Amino acid sequence: DLVTHQISQHCAAHFDRWQGSWHPEHAVDLFAGWRLQLSATHGVKWRHGASWARAHIAELPTEPAAAIDMMLHALGIPEDGHEAYLTALLLSINGWSAWCAYGRWQARLVGDDDHEIVGLLAIRLAWEWLLRADADAPADAARWADWAGSWAETDDLTAGIAERQRIDWLLQTATERAYQGTLVTGLQATGPTPPSPTAQAVFCIDVRSEVFRRALEAAAPSVHTRGFAGFFGLPLAYTPAGSALTRPQLPGLLSPALHVTETAAGDVGPDELQAERSATLGARQRWSSFRSAPSSVFSFVESMGLLYGPKLVKESINHTATPAKWEDDGLHAHELRHRLGLVEEDSAAAATIAEKVLRAMGLVEGFAPLVLLCGHGSQSANNPHAAGLDCGACGGQTGEVNARVLADLLNSAAVRDHLHGRGITVPATTWFVPGLHNTTTDDVTLFDTGLVPAALRPHVAELGRSLSAAGVTARAERASSLGLGSLRAQPEQLHQAILQRANDWSQVRPEWGLAGNAAFIVAPRQRTRHMALDGRSFLHDYDWRLDTDLSVLTLIMTAPMVVTNWINLQYHASTVDNRRYGSGNKVLHNVVGGRIGVFEGNGGDLRIGLSMQSLHDGAELRHLPLRLSVFIEAPQAAIDAVVAAHAVVHDLVANEWLHLLRIEPADGSVERWTQLGWATP
Repeated sequence: DLVTHQISQHCAAHFDRWQGSWHPEHAVDLFAGWRLQLSATHGVKWRHGASWARAHIAELPTEPAAAIDMMLHALGIPEDGHEAYLTALLLSINGWSAWCAYGRWQARLVGDDDHEIVGLLAIRLAWEWLLRADADAPADAARWADWAGSWAETDDLTAGIAERQRIDWLLQTATERAYQGTLVTGLQATGPTPPSPTAQAVFCIDVRSEVFRRALEAAAPSVHTRGFAGFFGLPLAYTPAGSALTRPQLPGLLSPALHVTETAAGDVGPDELQAERSATLGARQRWSSFRSAPSSVFSFVESMGLLYGPKLVKESINHTATPAKWEDDGLHAHELRHRLGLVEEDSAAAATIAEKVLRAMGLVEGFAPLVLLCGHGSQSANNPHAAGLDCGACGGQTGEVNARVLADLLNSAAVRDHLHGRGITVPATTWFVPGLHNTTTDDVTLFDTGLVPAALRPHVAELGRSLSAAGVTARAERASSLGLGSLRAQPEQLHQAILQRANDWSQVRPEWGLAGNAAFIVAPRQRTRHMALDGRSFLHDYDWRLDTDLSVLTLIMTAPMVVTNWINLQYHASTVDNRRYGSGNKVLHNVVGGRIGVFEGNGGDLRIGLSMQSLHDGAELRHLPLRLSVFIEAPQAAIDAVVAAHAVVHDLVANEWLHLLRIEPADGSVERWTQLGWATP
């Protein structure tokens, strides 16, 4: 506990860029900073004294890799045991190991590198080396030698563990097969063909969208819904106007290639908008700095605290008002647009992006008068894990920016001209409308409706009514899981109660997020439109007949399938071993570094994964830990080709991190991928 606490506090200070007013010198790397810090600390009582410890620390090479090599030899770990031993050390501080691995991942996405994880490993190993040196070595020499040699025997230990877990794995697989059986029966049937579309609505593949899509199709059968990754295929980085912050709006697998910010309609130029917004944010930042400065920590509350009284009382009483977003500060008076400069600068290049998105979406013909591009986001208060309820495809942000940018792109006449020359004709009578599905309240907000041609505004009004009706149905379906089942027959009261939960500072479960996720179905919507999938399935539209070169199937299996597997494994691991892979009790969480993560309490390792409150309702688990079952409607040869060509896909399937099943397009029959070939499930 002492070692974990000391390392964790050092990492929290070193990596903090967003919360603390005072920081260590960031020019010093993690390992170098730790050597300086530990030499000066008085919190560790060494058996041989502090001067002894300082002398030993000074002996360490300054380069982390060299220090690791020296200490491994000093500890006598055989070379065959290095990998197992060093892995165990990183797993003993798994939270900070994950944070450093994330830093390296992000750096490598842009062709750079990050070596802080090597420094972290050197720090953890240094504690082993120091504690070994501080022990009474002569009396313990034989025991230390046995311990050092044992690290070369871990393969035998692993084999024994696998044998002891054999029955558990059979039960795990049986539970997954039982769930798959319920889907197979439904997938082999098809429902009635819906009427021609008066509107098409593209939602994120997120499992929460399934409930709303089903409700919308019931309220308005002529609205055809589709599933697509919520970042809508745009590799965006977004900088709010006048802000120094730039954030990615795409999955963690990818790095941004396009940049977007707000522009104002009318006579307000970009420089004027930037200046106005910067002034607002600057004033807010100065006030925040004054409030949190070390010199103000005691005097601020006494001198200014009463000014916050009315605001606290208002927010404590009225939980139904939607809080303002900081991105909107100083911009309320303007009509804003989110657009790529590429649309005006190079419409041909913009059309290339648009073509890729439409083909990946499978939307290349049969356009309805209105096409809704509906991103999603959540609503909660006092929630350090809010990003886990927003759009995973948008990097833990909402999908608003991506939806508005794509709609603007596809509504451009110049872009449509280029698309026509590439075989995709978007009728002049079609308009793309961006929207945002609030997954906590099941409300949908439509954006930029003032730009819709007059002839189509009645269609927008009708779509709005259908979305409202769908929200009523979706909220009623979710009511019991939120403890509000008694209000199912009272739509207004239920809506108010859900809004109250969303804005309640003390609410640990504003919504259930992606709890229960178990399947990823890649097929035309007609295959699942008649099925009630209970918000447990990611749904991605795909028509193999339009994918002659397998480019779309390859994209789906190497990106959305990987990301949905990440989500599934996060829920799975957090459920089966919350102590190691979850974040414990949300009530005890304290934010680390502004946005790095949380401690459970005031120390220990950085916690990863999900809290128990996101998985358990106090009486029973709300997430049944099943590995993801991926159903793809495509010819056998096509799926085999993608699995064989991509190591990441092959490893996921062959090593049984997920189940891969195939839907036969001709009759809906299902078969399973196995090491020996395809077989009936």
